[in-house]
Amino acid sequence: MRLRTVIAVAITALTLAACSSNDSSDDTKPSASASASQQDDPAKAAGLPPEPTGADREELLRALRAANPDLGKHEDKAIDAARNQCMAINGGAQNLDYFASQRFTFEDVTTTEAQGKQINEALKGLKFCEV
Repeated sequence: MRLRTVIAVAITALTLAACSSNDSSDDTKPSASASASQQDDPAKAAGLPPEPTGADREELLRALRAANPDLGKHEDKAIDAARNQCMAINGGAQNLDYFASQRFTFEDVTTTEAQGKQINEALKGLKFCEV
């Protein structure tokens, strides 16, 4: 009987602690508007620009092909690589030219660091990475 009483008291204490931790006066919670904006567009918060369409897509592809003509062979991959490179640029990553050369090398396309530098300059010049 004594064990049951101890267990009942422990369960009651845990229940009360759980209820009191949901107190709405907790000032450490983020504001509703800040939480909503981050939840609405986590890609934007990570520095990922939206996928370009129409004239914007063609303009980006022209700039990428100017840096490395072979990128025209795999347009969708080049666009994805550009969007991902923007996350590195927007996140303040180091060695951007190297990472661009790696990111834009796939299948039968090889991109050098010099071409990576041109790609980074094009992404910045087009303001493609601004989110």
